[in-house]
Amino acid sequence: MASIRRKLLVALLGALAAVGVAAAAATWLAVHREAERLFDYQLEQMALSLRDQTLQGPAALLPQLGYDFIVQVWDPAGSVAYLSDRSVLLPEAGSGFETVAVSGRDWRVFTLVREDKTVQVAAPESLRQDRSAAMALRILVPFLVALPLFAVLIWVLVGRELQPLGAIAADLRRRDPSSLAPLPARLLPAEVAPMVSALNGLLERLRTAIETQKQFTADASHELRTPLAALQLQIELVERARSEEERREALDTLRAGARRATRLAEQLLTLARMEPEAAQAPTAVALERLAAAVGAELEPLAERKRIALRFAGLDPATVRGSEAALQTLARNLVDNAIRYTPPGGEVTLRTGTREGTPFLEVQDSGPGIPPAERERVFDRFYRLAGAGEEGSGLGLAIAKRIADAHRASIVLDEGANGTGLRVVVKFMAGGEPPSPGSSGGATEIH
Repeated sequence: MASIRRKLLVALLGALAAVGVAAAAATWLAVHREAERLFDYQLEQMALSLRDQTLQGPAALLPQLGYDFIVQVWDPAGSVAYLSDRSVLLPEAGSGFETVAVSGRDWRVFTLVREDKTVQVAAPESLRQDRSAAMALRILVPFLVALPLFAVLIWVLVGRELQPLGAIAADLRRRDPSSLAPLPARLLPAEVAPMVSALNGLLERLRTAIETQKQFTADASHELRTPLAALQLQIELVERARSEEERREALDTLRAGARRATRLAEQLLTLARMEPEAAQAPTAVALERLAAAVGAELEPLAERKRIALRFAGLDPATVRGSEAALQTLARNLVDNAIRYTPPGGEVTLRTGTREGTPFLEVQDSGPGIPPAERERVFDRFYRLAGAGEEGSGLGLAIAKRIADAHRASIVLDEGANGTGLRVVVKFMAGGEPPSPGSSGGATEIH
């Protein structure tokens, strides 16, 4: 596994080492050049100090110059007038600095030419190199000692700054699997705070999803208990029937109960698939074709109730989302409209776009929903009192869940002439969700 600590340490220590080596090399060269200039200056000053002196013997200058230097004086006739070290004879040279090889060694020579004499002062190149290196090393020693100290400091600082991540990991390891409490978010570095905030958001969504599932399971078990108990009683009525007529009536009741239980189970499964949100990859969905397909699918149900299913203005409108989920939404809305519309009524479907906002509209001529109940009908298993039609109370809850997953809004309003119910699903326009102020204008769409 990749380690941030290891990567940081390798990167920082590597950078420090590279910079240190480069700085040491630059310092070494600079000090070495400066030492060379200093030694040349020393040779020159030695020669200048001897230009007016009368040299009396080889040992006369040794205490002053040191045994590492040699002095040689030539007279105007070109003869050696003075030689401090007879084992080394420098060749006569022109004025200035020069490096010559004598007796297998390189010498740095400064020659001062006067009318009455020529003075040469020389020192071995090896001596100059050794002393230059010693000077550079004395300067570099503190820097080289500081490099390991910097490395230790970087190690400590990186470890200390990464402690919040370790603390978060330790907190998560110590937690009970059922604990979804948020992580502490105080006094965190700016780089860690967004991660903790995102984790807390994820924990909150997970907690909400788990609570929703628990509530769904409790509600589903409660709602299934009644139809299953009714089916058991209806089976017993069939078994106790004494005549063929009683048996047919009991079987008809049993079939109706089985249909109710089947529809409830289907709705529960559909709702479970929509939890916590529709997660299918979005595709382009043509609302007009979807509405036409749903209308054709439910037309037999409308015919059995003698309800006219009309398509009024299926104008082109395209949204992005899950086609299967959106088909479930439209089917539930049309199915509800057919079920709660009395025989002889009508259900109308519309699609289109208004001001860049795609919409799907289902309008019926049924009893409608009182304004005070229009928010509650989206709750699971909630049914209007005295609705008169059997149902599970899940159709609008499923539709709302699908709409939320598609960033759409569902508006309930009165139908034409103040009767029935108009349901308008408004999708996002131009890549943005519909504004809250525009969601209440269902009567503006015709």
